[in-house]
Amino acid sequence: MSDKKRSVCEKKNFDFIFNENFEAARNYLYYKCGDLQLAEDLAQDAFIKLWNHCKKVIFETAKQYVFKICNNAFLNELAHQKVVLRHQSTMHDHSNQESPEFILEEEEFKVKLEHAINQLSEKEREVFLLSRIDKKSYKEIAEIANVTVKAVERRMSLAFIKLRELLGGHIKI
Repeated sequence: MSDKKRSVCEKKNFDFIFNENFEAARNYLYYKCGDLQLAEDLAQDAFIKLWNHCKKVIFETAKQYVFKICNNAFLNELAHQKVVLRHQSTMHDHSNQESPEFILEEEEFKVKLEHAINQLSEKEREVFLLSRIDKKSYKEIAEIANVTVKAVERRMSLAFIKLRELLGGHIKI
């Protein structure tokens, strides 16, 4: 059977796609939402959707399909995650050994950084987090996002420019 006729609906092919891509999909979601359990749940849901629609998905595009589902699921959860992150930041344990001023400055910077990252366009934020948090190469990011390496480079450049502007220019990213 040629590669073009490989069916996602065949268990061995589906298992291959799952084993090759689950961890990357989970990490992609984790760095977008900041909640490992939610990232795992959304990644599992993405593969369930892939299985449920396996007849409609070409084997060679299954990875991009999964990442598109993951991205859509993230967007659907974004409002909820913002509430969770705000709650977590207010529940920060202030009993550590740092001075109250340091804790306040740290919290303010975290809020400023989160706000700056949230002000990036979705494409810039995705590329920035995959590169800086997940340590993906530009080539890997291009494959995940289904764009060229040049597009990834451009998005990273725009992300850096915007973050420097938003964080005061003296912050090294």
